[in-house]
Amino acid sequence: MSRVREVRGWEALDSRGRPTVACRVTLDGGAAATATVPSGASAGSHEAVELRDGGARYGGRGVRTAVSHVEGALAAAVIGVDIAAVDDALRSVDKPPYAAVGANAVLAVSVAAARAGAAEAGVTLARQLAGDGPLLLPMPMVNIVSGGAHAASAIDIQDVLVIPHAATGFAEAIEWAAAVRTATAELAQRRGHDAAALVADEGGLGLRLPTNRAALELVVDGIDAAGLTGRVGLALDLAATEFFDGGAYHLRREGRRLTATELIDEVASWCADYPVLSVEDPLAEDDWAGWAAATGRLPGVQLVGDDLFVTDLDRLARGVAAGVGNAVLVKPNQNGLVSGAAAVVRAARDAGYRTIVSARSGETEDAWVADLAVGWRAGQIKVGSTHRSERTAKWNRLLELAALEDTTFAGPWKETR
Repeated sequence: MSRVREVRGWEALDSRGRPTVACRVTLDGGAAATATVPSGASAGSHEAVELRDGGARYGGRGVRTAVSHVEGALAAAVIGVDIAAVDDALRSVDKPPYAAVGANAVLAVSVAAARAGAAEAGVTLARQLAGDGPLLLPMPMVNIVSGGAHAASAIDIQDVLVIPHAATGFAEAIEWAAAVRTATAELAQRRGHDAAALVADEGGLGLRLPTNRAALELVVDGIDAAGLTGRVGLALDLAATEFFDGGAYHLRREGRRLTATELIDEVASWCADYPVLSVEDPLAEDDWAGWAAATGRLPGVQLVGDDLFVTDLDRLARGVAAGVGNAVLVKPNQNGLVSGAAAVVRAARDAGYRTIVSARSGETEDAWVADLAVGWRAGQIKVGSTHRSERTAKWNRLLELAALEDTTFAGPWKETR
């Protein structure tokens, strides 16, 4: 196995025009690879630290300091190191949450190194991680209507998504999701929502609807208009931490403040009235009692922890011990290392929890997260809508793997445990 010969970093732009960290790792055998890392809009307080410069550049969001760590302390730690030991060397420089050097710097080196190792082996990153046998292509979870931090709080909850649960292949699943996205936009425009011609941060429709329930109703109508009723279901991302204020959940668009119990009742009513398969972050990141109540109230629904678990082994272990949720969203930049995020996937699977690998709202055209989802056999992936090229880059990468590799598909949808 080759050792690292060179590490270079630079400042790139994400899909919101904000700087992010990019990196190239070159091995002594000549193989090289790059990686550009994403950034989240609704970031949990327990995530690994994304280092920003402050000051005047880019409104304080510059990442030149993080880049200097890529080419400084992190490069010094990994140059001359066997490619398989890169993540261990990165851990020796700074510990989670990587406040000193920045998780954005650490992850850029970690992903670029993993890709370089795959390039040296002459295989895709997905194949390098998965080993022999058919690659498992994930079931997509696709954004249709956006609110919260993704669409200037057009609605209170963050996303209404679809899961093409009856699809028998990845290409069919994406085709169905695209059909629902198109049908929903056309319906919205006919109903007087001119904003349906625009797109939100993750490619969904940022529509100012009167209630959150109205968003679910619109997407269900879009599913019906696309002729896919019974074959496509809903997924909800409440991102409840974003509207948790003063001990209550404040639905500002609706002018209501709810207790945890009242919010759970609200979500339960949505699940009863609509084909909801999955609910993400229905309670705030530290509302463990609320989460426990929701888990008991929503049997049969995939209950996903994002801000709750933040791709962290300790928080996941706490949730498993308490019987909270049944699925974990895996965002590599919440953790900081490819190997660290992979460990969360393994721990979740061992506990019987489902895993959904996820992109972030501030993404780039880089598609390595798709390879991670496949290589880890995560079973599900969530990267946004079928609009905006930083989103379609991930779907297109999965379509490429479907065309060129020996694959199978993680579907049709099965009941949660």
